[in-house]
Amino acid sequence: MITLDRNIGLVAAFGFALSFAPAMAEEPTTGHAPVNGLQMYYEIHGEGEPLVLLHGAYMSIPSNWQALIPALSETRQVIAVELQAHGRTSDADRPITYEGMADDVAALLDHLSVEKADFFGYSMGGSIALQMAMRHPEMVDQLIAAAAGYSSAGFAPGFEAMIAAITPDMFAGTPMAEDAGLPNLIEKLKTLDLTPFAWPEADIVGITAPTFLIFGDSDIVTLDHAVAMFKLLGGGRNGDMEGLAQNRLAILPASTHTAVFGQTELLLAMVQQFLAGEAPKTMMEQ
Repeated sequence: MITLDRNIGLVAAFGFALSFAPAMAEEPTTGHAPVNGLQMYYEIHGEGEPLVLLHGAYMSIPSNWQALIPALSETRQVIAVELQAHGRTSDADRPITYEGMADDVAALLDHLSVEKADFFGYSMGGSIALQMAMRHPEMVDQLIAAAAGYSSAGFAPGFEAMIAAITPDMFAGTPMAEDAGLPNLIEKLKTLDLTPFAWPEADIVGITAPTFLIFGDSDIVTLDHAVAMFKLLGGGRNGDMEGLAQNRLAILPASTHTAVFGQTELLLAMVQQFLAGEAPKTMMEQ
């Protein structure tokens, strides 16, 4: 049974109180794009090579990215999006799926005349980023997927019970409780999370974009699954003897699924180093 305390923790974990996130200081370029039956909200911050940010389930641009956008947009054109039925993006008469959301993002980039970009996704957004690399590889330069897997078999024990416990009542007292579309969003996301999936390992192996996988050591994705995905991407070899692979893996200590994004300075250091194509120096290089 999921207790009341764990229900409260679950609300925090999935960013249900997204409307409480403070506004970012910079005023971005914003808009709604007609995308596959949606009016898809986006923000553009900064200038430079494009970096697309994909938020987690029940989240929005401010609740997921507000702490990272100011630093990332100093050197990048950050394109942050809100996905189907989330935040300021409308819903459509179709399920919420990773594949469908990846196609929505690809259509948005077409609308913005962005041919190729780097992608940074968290949780649900990380899975969408992986789908972008599989379904639209020509659009993906580099890929960062945080706290996301390629198979429902990789979820830690208790994940299904946690998702099944989500109800509209858990949003009582938050601005989201006033959203008439909330029950529908919950049902669509519960269907997404409780429907078994297993993307072919050959599709993971076939990802050619440099990829950085990030997980917490107490994540909803098991460590075995994280390492298995890293190995499918060609990681795990002896770098001192064979050289570094183009792909990276980070396991953050003392980190739950949501604590992955509670370590802003650490995340920024790792992510910016990866995006710049840099790596830590070896003892021989120092």
